[in-house]
Amino acid sequence: MAAFLRSKCSSVGRTLIGSLGNNLYGATSSSVEAVTRPSHCDAISQQIRTFIQMRTNLKVVDNSGAKRVMCIQAKRGKYGARLGDMIIGSVKEAQPRGKVKKGDVVYGVVVRAAMKKGRSDGSEVQFDDNAIVLVNNKGELIGTRVFGPVPHELRKKKHLKILALAEHIV
Repeated sequence: MAAFLRSKCSSVGRTLIGSLGNNLYGATSSSVEAVTRPSHCDAISQQIRTFIQMRTNLKVVDNSGAKRVMCIQAKRGKYGARLGDMIIGSVKEAQPRGKVKKGDVVYGVVVRAAMKKGRSDGSEVQFDDNAIVLVNNKGELIGTRVFGPVPHELRKKKHLKILALAEHIV
């Protein structure tokens, strides 16, 4: 029971545990020390969001048949890809009767990135996941629908067809 209570990640859980008594953490520690004690869950929850680089797994948000793609190469710069950039990826998961199969090497345009992107008006846009839309080597879409929100920064990168098919433009 004590091991289960000790593994809670939130500070609220640790505050409650500390107020239950000192015997859960040992006789010498106080409830204040139990609250300020760092845990592995705090470090994991503050993950650093970086560029989309080699071996990054991305969600596919069109109806091309792929579900998940792993980035092989970012076509932009030495650090990696950002919103609107092209990448080359390998399909890791696919639907049974889709246009692309597992193991295919495909091109894609990044439409959502977990890394913050500053805008000219001072605001920042950041998404919860990394997502792409699959295109061919000429930049034409493979799928016919785009699911979820996409940023309007794609207009500057000349991906107007993605914006036209998107459900919601952020």
